[in-house]
Parts: sequence; structure tokens; C-alpha cells
Amino acid sequence: MNCFFGYKPLLIVSLLAVLLGCSEPTEKEMLKQAVAIENADECHLCGMIISQFPGPKGELYQKTSQDIAKFCSTRDLFGYLLQPENQRQVEQVFVHDMSKTPWGKTDDQYFIDARSAWFVVDSSKKGAMGKTLASFSLFDDAQAFSREYGGKVYPFDEISIDML
Repeated sequence: MNCFFGYKPLLIVSLLAVLLGCSEPTEKEMLKQAVAIENADECHLCGMIISQFPGPKGELYQKTSQDIAKFCSTRDLFGYLLQPENQRQVEQVFVHDMSKTPWGKTDDQYFIDARSAWFVVDSSKKGAMGKTLASFSLFDDAQAFSREYGGKVYPFDEISIDML
């Protein structure tokens, strides 16, 4: 009988580990991923063909839909995001990390979480329909881009409609 009680704590820990392994996925595990921009994809805001333009693009998921909305530029992305009726509906937002992909032909494997990105506003680089916001995962990369092409660096939360 004493032998059984010696194994009881080990048995309880083992059962807990099994039960925790079978639990619902955590919020982090449920996060959606950015998807590749296809040749015929249209901008969710303006309807233009996304792949025809240089510079960083954006994508987002809304809380009410499983579909991803794609944008031809970070400027259009923010134009949509900053509309009051859309601000609370957005679940996840992605932009290209321009320190890892060429301006003229962005590579969709370098999408990053826009909420943790740094943005250069008013640079000389052009995107769809003119100026756009250059997006970077690292502040230092955004600063280096700003020194070369002008503009000022801002975090996601400081971007306003007046900057667009």
C-alpha cells in the first residue's frame, strides 16, 4: 500500500500533463497568417490590382470574417484601418518588412505584424497612387531608410489619418 502512495504524485502530474496537452489551443496558436498576394488580387480599399505596384503592401483579418483583406499599399491599409467603423473590427494586421524585401518586387514571405512595426511617413519612395508608408520590423532599419529617403519614423499606434 505504501508503494502506491509513493507513485501518486507522479500519477497526478502525468494525468495533468495529458489533460493540458488536450486542451483548447491558446490565443497565440489561433493566430492567423499572412497569405501570398496573387497576380489577380485586388485592393480591398481601391480595387486596383495589387501586384502591379511597388512598395510595401498590407493585409488584415477582421473579427467577423475568415477572409483576408489585401491592400495595394500601406497607405490604403491605414486608410481603411483608421476609419472609425473599422478600428474595433480588425483582428490582425500584416505589412511587408522592407528591410528584407526589394521595393520594386515585395516578397510575401516577409510579412510582419503591423502592430509591432515601425513606419516611415513622407519618404521620397512611391507606392500605389503615390506616397506610402515604408514598414520595418526594426526601428534601426526604419531610421536608416529615413536617413536615405527622408521622412519620419513612427510606431503603428501613432499613425493618424492626417499623415496619409
